[in-house]
Amino acid sequence: MPAVEARGLGWQVGGARIVKGVSFTVAPGEMVGVIGPNGAGKTSLFNLVSGINPVTTGQVLLNGTDVTHAPIAARARAGLGRTFQTSSLFPQLSVHENVRLAAQSRMGGNLSILRFPHRGDEASREANGHLDRVHLAARDAVAGDLSHGDKRKLEIAVLLAQDPSVILLDEPMAGVAHADVPGLTEVIRDLNTLGKTVMIVEHHLEVVLGLVTRVAVMHQGELLAFDTPETIMANPTVQSAYLGDIA
Repeated sequence: MPAVEARGLGWQVGGARIVKGVSFTVAPGEMVGVIGPNGAGKTSLFNLVSGINPVTTGQVLLNGTDVTHAPIAARARAGLGRTFQTSSLFPQLSVHENVRLAAQSRMGGNLSILRFPHRGDEASREANGHLDRVHLAARDAVAGDLSHGDKRKLEIAVLLAQDPSVILLDEPMAGVAHADVPGLTEVIRDLNTLGKTVMIVEHHLEVVLGLVTRVAVMHQGELLAFDTPETIMANPTVQSAYLGDIA
């Protein structure tokens, strides 16, 4: 059973067709890159899968469950987690508190005790584990004071605390300093060791090709190609249409 399946997925605003009949499947535990120049429909595709925008045509299935018209919260309960191009952290809370809040919310705890966290409780122990996985366990800073690269790592720790089976990463390297890219890349690669299914929109082609098993190429709202990185790189249509733009 696919972890993610799109069947003729489309989104239309007025007379403009933004996403046009996109179909694909992503296997459990697979890591897939989504590439294409600005305006190709990459983030719009993520918005349809995650429920940000309503589906005009087609279907979205998560782990075999039809979530085409399900609200965002229902998709999260079905196992979907997502990061965005802009940070969605609580900047005034500490690194630990951001992750602890996500874990506590999933556990159904009383969020009012966030102001007085007990570092030995279950949510705190879980938060420590996720922070260790993204190499932020030693940071006790306020989230807003982190570098952009560390904020991206923290966002991934927050996602892990929500325990999704499918993770959508929307341009995680955007704004990240060049020196921080390798460390963030390793954090993303480590998601596979947890059995997570990952789809990643990214303009850094070398990052995508070094991480994923397959690449989806978007072109004017359509899926131009969906294959292994080697096949995509050798595809003359992809080369002429995109590689110069997204490299």
